[in-house]
Amino acid sequence: MLYGREAELRLLSDHVSASFDGAGGALLLRGEAGIGKTTLLGAAREAAVARGGRTLSALGVQSEASVPFAGLHQLLKPVLPDHAPSLLARQRDALFAAFGMSDSAAPEMFSVGLASLELISGLAEEAPVVLLIDDAQWIDRPSSEVLAFVARRLEGERVAMLVAVREGHETVLNDAGLPEVQLEKLTGDAAAALLAARAPELDPALRQRLLAEAAGNPLALVELPTALHREGTVAQSPLPWLPTTRRLERSFLARASALPEVTRTALLIAAADDEGDLAEILTAAEIVAGAALSVSSLEPAVHAGLIEVRGHAVRFRHPLIRSAVYHAAAPSRRLAGHAALAKALAAHHERRAWHRAAATPGPDDDVALDLEQAACRALRRGAPRAAAEALRQAALRSRPQTHRGRLLLRSAEINFELGEADTARRQLAEARSAELATEERLRLTLWAEALDEESGFRPERVRAFADVADQLAGADSDGAALALRALWPLSIGCWYGNPAEETRGLVVKAARRLRKDDSEPMVLSVAACADPVGEAAWVIDRTTRLAPGAVDDPAEQHALGASLTAIWAYDLAWPYLCAAVDGLRQQGRLGLLGEALASQAWAALHLGKHRLARTAADESRRLSRDTGRSRWACVAELALATLASERGESETATGLIRTTEADLLSLGPRSILGFAQFARGRHAMVNKQYDDAFEQLTRVLDPADITYHPFVGYLGMADLIEAAVRTGRGDAAQRHYAQLSAMAERTTAPYLRAMAAYVRPLVAADDQAEPLYRRALDDRLLANWPFHRAQLLLAHGRWLRRRRRIVEARGPLRAAVESFDALGITAIGEDARAELRAAGEAVGRPTPSTVDSLTPQELQIARMAATGMTNREIGTRLFLSHRTVGQHLYRIFPKLGITSRGQLHLADLGGD
Repeated sequence: MLYGREAELRLLSDHVSASFDGAGGALLLRGEAGIGKTTLLGAAREAAVARGGRTLSALGVQSEASVPFAGLHQLLKPVLPDHAPSLLARQRDALFAAFGMSDSAAPEMFSVGLASLELISGLAEEAPVVLLIDDAQWIDRPSSEVLAFVARRLEGERVAMLVAVREGHETVLNDAGLPEVQLEKLTGDAAAALLAARAPELDPALRQRLLAEAAGNPLALVELPTALHREGTVAQSPLPWLPTTRRLERSFLARASALPEVTRTALLIAAADDEGDLAEILTAAEIVAGAALSVSSLEPAVHAGLIEVRGHAVRFRHPLIRSAVYHAAAPSRRLAGHAALAKALAAHHERRAWHRAAATPGPDDDVALDLEQAACRALRRGAPRAAAEALRQAALRSRPQTHRGRLLLRSAEINFELGEADTARRQLAEARSAELATEERLRLTLWAEALDEESGFRPERVRAFADVADQLAGADSDGAALALRALWPLSIGCWYGNPAEETRGLVVKAARRLRKDDSEPMVLSVAACADPVGEAAWVIDRTTRLAPGAVDDPAEQHALGASLTAIWAYDLAWPYLCAAVDGLRQQGRLGLLGEALASQAWAALHLGKHRLARTAADESRRLSRDTGRSRWACVAELALATLASERGESETATGLIRTTEADLLSLGPRSILGFAQFARGRHAMVNKQYDDAFEQLTRVLDPADITYHPFVGYLGMADLIEAAVRTGRGDAAQRHYAQLSAMAERTTAPYLRAMAAYVRPLVAADDQAEPLYRRALDDRLLANWPFHRAQLLLAHGRWLRRRRRIVEARGPLRAAVESFDALGITAIGEDARAELRAAGEAVGRPTPSTVDSLTPQELQIARMAATGMTNREIGTRLFLSHRTVGQHLYRIFPKLGITSRGQLHLADLGGD
């Protein structure tokens, strides 16, 4: 019986019951050691089994936190033999590679996550599944990332996940956005009832003392009376106060100290072991004891209530017992225990390496190289974070004059790729004083310069960087490619940071010196971002000459596509971004996919592909939050805000803008605030608040304003000019048009040229406007920019109607209505309808499009299903389980007025 946990038991029961009914989800239990987390998980297990469910469990162990995917393997191991064959080959390969069960190529973490989700979802089709993760703070990071991925995708599954975390410990699951239950101490009445049930013979004075000592901690209430009974006497004077955890550990150690020597040895080995395997514990204990041991050697510890032996598994009754036994042992005994385990694990290279490291009190190059091999295996298994940590530990165990510098450098490079810039900087600083080969020293200097945020973008810094890049290109066969990779973040910094022209030019020159030919994609990407105004025309010209398929690496496709959006060439960027999104999906690289989708969303918005922009931005927001890339989630949300404004969803738009601005101000990247100003400006234009639109959009072009960004400022230039015209600011309209026209001519950027064509008639004198309207509408330039063409049609029709040329006005106004309806821009479409009615033509409200009743994700799924893709294939592309895809389709069919997927090809799913 559980005392004082009625509310928590009801909550867990409701959570499990909901999952049995198909409303799956995850719940995180948090509390101090001994507060009852494990007991509550056990109660949930019993309830699930009683109702015919299946349970899978994983227990975090501190000593195995460095072994990648150990926790996930522990969770799924019971079902792998029978159920892994049902997975798609790619998913099965990813899972087996992660577990070291195959030599397949290193999988991305999210490929492992999707395979795990699909496996668990398949299990749930047979019977509901409850996943129980105890002591999650000690689950290895790759496993924790997979569990967080799965936890966010359980909606619609017959799966419940319950995660227990000790208070005060950090874990990836803390940031997964899971609902939490904070387990508090037992109330006085509940504590008294528990103590009375466990130790009814205690006299009142001692009972009160134990209640005070236990302080509402259930484990203390159970164990402290047991300790008193074992000691046989009770001191009458109060003991010095100790935290409950310390007091419990003392109680456990008192029991352990009374055990036979051979049992204490085996118990220490069990505490140091990361698997709980009976055979390997006994083998290692024999090495330390120097004598043969059997299971009977552990029986005194079982009778003392310290461990349980079930089959071939040894488990401590509580994690506090393990930590107490391990940390109370003399350092020499701990070292001997790890050394014995290393010998016993000769066939398990990765675990052997970590135990060898734990057994080594000082530098040992042989141990360091063993850890380096463990890092290589971690990379092959798709666990780069674990690899970086193994390399760091290897560096700590090597000597400065041998391998330390090289190992720190490699760890820093992996951390750079993972986006852990601060960690990479620290490791590079540590590596400086160690011995490095010439090529390694150049690499260190290159990365240190690329990651230097303190020095700013001074010309002398870029010159030094370029000099190192040139040396590296000459010293190493891959030096030029590495130098270009290091230049890429510098060029991005130039786009966001707006340095001096000299600095921009130096970055571009450095990239050109490293190129193999004039059309090398990474050189084009660096040039576009480093100097958008000066290099746009050259980059656009070279890009148009690239042969189809010339760029086939998804990461390079993304870099080139994103760089083309930086120079307002959204039409040229489009095929590269689409290819990058497809390729990154297949590779399971969700972090980079979130970035690519954000770029695709903004490109689609400007190209008039509004429904596709919405689905891309929605997915980018979700994936970017999942992968911890908050900045890109903000970029995606600002695209969603702009689209909401255009659909007339004013409250949604303003809410998104406000929350995103607050996030950006707290995160630090204020350069993205320019996108927020663009969204604010478009919102004001849609709502005919032209004075506000002018003020908002002018801010982005004001160097004194916090939102200033000269390149982002040009995104809203057409809106700014129209707002100036509509508020009687003729001089400002002419001045901004001159800026826009000059920039369009210098850069040859298609988007800028399209905006200039649209606003030219707006700023012209009345007697000169008509031929400009007709010329712009006849020009094929606007063919790729349907939004601006629709705006031009509306402006032309309005201009004609104001001059009482009513019949002539109807044609362009009718075309504007049709264009805005096709684009799904209902707010501006209503303006066009009002103008057409004023021109004397009856026009009804737009027929609601069935496609607009779908959520962005539902639209994605419907379009994929309409092409004949199966639920599993769709799930693989969108990183969902096939069951979740089926649930979405179940909701989609009635919205579209159909009853089966075979009718999807007949439905209106939009035409982006």
